[in-house]
Amino acid sequence: MLGIVQFPLFVLAVVALNATPGPDIAYVAGQSMVHGRRAGILSASGVALGGCLHTICCAIGLTALLATSPSAFTAIKWLGGLYLIYLGVRTLFSKVSTDELRPEIPLLSNRKLLFRGFLTNASNPKVLLFYVAFFPQFVTPDSADKTAAFLVLGAVFVVLGFINDVAVAWLAAKAMGAVSGRPQIRKWIDRVIGTTFIGMGVRLALTHK
Repeated sequence: MLGIVQFPLFVLAVVALNATPGPDIAYVAGQSMVHGRRAGILSASGVALGGCLHTICCAIGLTALLATSPSAFTAIKWLGGLYLIYLGVRTLFSKVSTDELRPEIPLLSNRKLLFRGFLTNASNPKVLLFYVAFFPQFVTPDSADKTAAFLVLGAVFVVLGFINDVAVAWLAAKAMGAVSGRPQIRKWIDRVIGTTFIGMGVRLALTHK
C-alpha cells in the first residue's frame, strides 16, 4: 500500500527508538515531576505536534532541504540546545517549598506546556535528520505516492511516540508522588533533571551532521 514495505519492522524499530532516552522523554518526565501528570501529558501532546511538523516537512521535502543547509542546521541546533539548557537551569535552581513539597515555579498554562513540548521536538536537528534517513528505507523508490507514504509512516511514528511519552508521564508522576513527603529526595531529583537537561542541551548544540 502506497509503496510502504516492511511495515512490521518499521513499527518494531519505532517502538525501540521511542523508548530510547532523549530530550523528549527527559522533558516529559521533568514536567510530570515538577507540575504533575497533567502537565506531562500536555507536554507529550506538544512533542507529538512537533512530530507532526517533521512529518509534514519530510513529506513535502522541506526537511531534506534544511538538512543539507549548514546555516539552517546550525540555527536549529543552537535554538534547541539553548532551550534545553534554559529548562535545565530553571529546574536546577528551583526551590522546594516545605509546605507543598513542590518547586516554587508558577504553574504553566496548557498553551505553554504544549508550546514547550512542541519546541523541544521541533528544534531538535537529530529528529530532522532521523526522518530523512529512516523513512525512505520503508518506501519503494518507484512509489508514485511517496508523499502519502511518508505521511502514513509519520502518523504511526507520532502516535506510537505519544503513547510512549504518556506512559513516561504517568510513571514519572507516580514516582514523584512516592517521594512527595521527602523534600531532600525531591531536591536531588530536581538536580538530576536539571543537570540532564543542561547536558542534553550542550550535546545538542555541539551536534554535527
